Amino acid sequence: MSLSNVFGIAGSAMNAQTIRLNTTASNMANAESVSSSIDQVYRARKPVFELKQPTFEEVHGRDQKGLLPGQGVEVAGIVESDAPLRQEYSPSHPAADENGYVYYPNVNVVEEMADMISASRSFQINAEVMNTAKQMLQRALTLGQ
Repeated sequence: MSLSNVFGIAGSAMNAQTIRLNTTASNMANAESVSSSIDQVYRARKPVFELKQPTFEEVHGRDQKGLLPGQGVEVAGIVESDAPLRQEYSPSHPAADENGYVYYPNVNVVEEMADMISASRSFQINAEVMNTAKQMLQRALTLGQ
């Protein structure tokens, strides 16, 4: 693996962690939203990561980013959590349904904060990897002087 591939790999990881941070922020922003219908309640979302899968062109050469097949990470999609929704009996609430229930999202704020800290730290580490690779390439260029 070439040292220049490090930029593509770390960059793909930074992109994945950015999406993870955005979904976590969305979950936290909607943690206390209320609905009178179980079908309209916000559900927590999580990104699904996978190793970059090679295409036919990548098997026979490098892709546009200079990565070899299997290097880097992709976001395969974003899935909704199937954890049970919170249901609270509050007949005086303006958003209560005909039975007096109010529905809250299945967002665990403590878990989301831990996810946010983890994603933020992963992003920082990949930024440090890119910076270290840049410094190594710069030093390699000065060897011939």
